[in-house]
Amino acid sequence: MPNPERLSSVLRHELYPGPVPFIELFADQPIMEAVLGHPMSPPDAPKREAIEAHAQSLIQFYRMLGYDYVPVSIGSGLYRATSASKDTASLTKGTRHWDNSTTVTIANWADFEAFPWPRPEDIDYSLAECLLSQIPDDMAALALGAGGVLEWVMWLMSYELFAVAIYDQPDLVEALFERVTETLVVACHNLLDMTNFVGYFIGDDMGHSTGTMISPQVMRRYVFPNQRKLADIAHAHNTPFLLHACGNLSAIMEDLIETVQVDAKHSFEDKIEPVESLHATYGRRIALLGGVDVDLMARGSEEQVRARTRQLLNTLGDTGSWCLGTGNSVANYIPVQNYLAMLDEGRRWNREHYGQ
Repeated sequence: MPNPERLSSVLRHELYPGPVPFIELFADQPIMEAVLGHPMSPPDAPKREAIEAHAQSLIQFYRMLGYDYVPVSIGSGLYRATSASKDTASLTKGTRHWDNSTTVTIANWADFEAFPWPRPEDIDYSLAECLLSQIPDDMAALALGAGGVLEWVMWLMSYELFAVAIYDQPDLVEALFERVTETLVVACHNLLDMTNFVGYFIGDDMGHSTGTMISPQVMRRYVFPNQRKLADIAHAHNTPFLLHACGNLSAIMEDLIETVQVDAKHSFEDKIEPVESLHATYGRRIALLGGVDVDLMARGSEEQVRARTRQLLNTLGDTGSWCLGTGNSVANYIPVQNYLAMLDEGRRWNREHYGQ
């Protein structure tokens, strides 16, 4: 049965021993359809019937797999150009989109002024409202933010142009951070005003395998103060602020904890540093979320996934400051049996240690 109070205790870092909750940033729709055994309507379907069907499928998926929450988001109205190619995963999306390092949406002041910055009334609330009206009373709602401040600036400028513009066009870079943050702040306020959420989860990738995408000094000027604005809104709503950020962030972890004031950190990769190592360093100060490496989830055997999951549970399960999940997300190239094996191992461990 769902136990949202337990999830809340972990996200609030109350450090009480108990069953280990499950958490993910998201699961790709083909994964959800494979688990449910039926297709889902798109989340942005225009008809009310399709929106309600999508909401019901989301609730069914998260409940049947043992999650204590259902994710709820509203978007921001921002958009960016992406590249696309055929998706070759067995559970294919048909087309895979990604943000490359050179496609530019905003390169100069003229682009900035011409960009259709969204208005608050442009935000679509239909799916969120539908979900919140249907989530069972014994489950929580988890708010998903509309992206991160650094991600959106890099997406709009492209990573290559952004890296140069930090030095050649600092006024434009600063204006972009301000405008993007203003947009995300509106979306954050509007979403958190809708109900009491168990957490506010944003994604803002800031690193690669050996370091941060830009220097910590530049991040301290542009990124952390703006992330803090979102954290402050969450905390004003008595909601933990959860950060998904990929990459080697060892140089900025103190900034994330002390300046941004994150309550929990997500996204871990074993080749950078396994989650139990980071937990040993930071687990007395923030919660750590997930950590079963996606490469193992994608290419390992079910037995290997179970063994690694059990290893993490035995190390972190009694700390009261860790949730079980993948190191990133349930991508559609992860075999479903490996995903289900990870969760099954979590259920087994919880029964063995806490009888539930």
